[in-house]
Amino acid sequence: MNVNFAERAHNHNWKLDPIVRSLLDTDFYKLLMLQFIWKNFPAVQVTSEVVNRTTLVRLADEVDASALIAQMEHVRGLRFRRSELIWLAGNTFYGTRQIFEPAFLAWLESDFRLSSYEVAQQDGQLVLRFSGLWTEVTMWEIYSLALVSEMRTRAALARLNEMELDVLYARAKTKLWDKIERLRTVPGVRISEFGTRRRHSFLWQEYVIEAMRARLGESLSGSSNTFLAYKHDLEAMGTNGHELPMAMAALADDDEALHSSQYRVLELWQKSYGGELLILLPDTFGTTQFLEGAPDWVADWTGQRVDSKDPFVTGDEYIRWLLSRGRDPRKKRLIASDGLDVEGILELHEYFHGRIRFSAGWGTLLTNDFRGCHPRGERDLEPISLVCKLMTVEGRPAVKLSDNPRKATGPDDEIDRYRRVFGTVAVDATEVLV
Repeated sequence: MNVNFAERAHNHNWKLDPIVRSLLDTDFYKLLMLQFIWKNFPAVQVTSEVVNRTTLVRLADEVDASALIAQMEHVRGLRFRRSELIWLAGNTFYGTRQIFEPAFLAWLESDFRLSSYEVAQQDGQLVLRFSGLWTEVTMWEIYSLALVSEMRTRAALARLNEMELDVLYARAKTKLWDKIERLRTVPGVRISEFGTRRRHSFLWQEYVIEAMRARLGESLSGSSNTFLAYKHDLEAMGTNGHELPMAMAALADDDEALHSSQYRVLELWQKSYGGELLILLPDTFGTTQFLEGAPDWVADWTGQRVDSKDPFVTGDEYIRWLLSRGRDPRKKRLIASDGLDVEGILELHEYFHGRIRFSAGWGTLLTNDFRGCHPRGERDLEPISLVCKLMTVEGRPAVKLSDNPRKATGPDDEIDRYRRVFGTVAVDATEVLV
């Protein structure tokens, strides 16, 4: 891919260049979750909201709300292309055909729509809210995060002249090259690109993927970005996210149902996908309590993704748990995905090598690492921690406890109730980088 990023940023009319070019320009797990929701919860109403956890950055001062709305309206006008649906229908994902049901694909083509939204400003922050049917709201997550992230990028680039832009991208390319070269020296390392939601830009993400593919070969397992996997014939990576157990918990009618909801959602997922795509994400209400109370059949799942706890600690905990349940950890997967960079990936690979099948989901610090690259030494191109979280389900508050209390979401009284029900202790908080 030969893109003159500096010239494009300096001369191109960004208003005519959409940030989201296709409805496939999202994480693969969102499509899997959408089918799950469509199949099991088609009438459920929800709300979700974009939150900037890097509160020192005043997004309302950096991102033009009217320009953002124009980009959001463009996304609302997109439809799935026939060629994209044919690819979803016929491609082999994780070695399994027909992950997507014909009726679901027909619904995507004829009936899928994105919900309404609100854009406002409060205390220097942009406030994006989405409300409607869960099937209409859920897909906004990745689109909205990518839009805000790239709008912030575009605003920062507009303040640089062409020579400064040249310097910026030369430094960023050198930084990327150095990271990739370090990974090339380690046999057996496995990387998946997970950087859509907080990317520098679509074009930069595509450049990163092509550079990794050219230099890393089989060490690049694939990309979570469905459109780029489709375009570049890569494996689309992903299974599910925190949104599902959060919703199941919110729908529970009493404390007993609340506690069991974290396993009920797995039963439903397993049934919906015929025993495929079985990667646990146990930290929604605390990993330790999840494993301690899990039914034995949960140990038959393929592996676990680590999102909010020290991956060294969590990986050891998972291995001990598998052994206690009579399972061989060497046949299971451990996927780390929280704030990873090359140093951590290499350390984790070495630590778990031969003990469990480790792989890294490399996100923001792959597709948006411009730290130290700004020609004026400014920090307005450094990544921030943007998230889009479920807020209510059928009018009830949605809660996430997380293994890191700084990532907890929901009303304080409900967080306290969930901690009591799940027995999750609020451990020391760790800094949320991205």
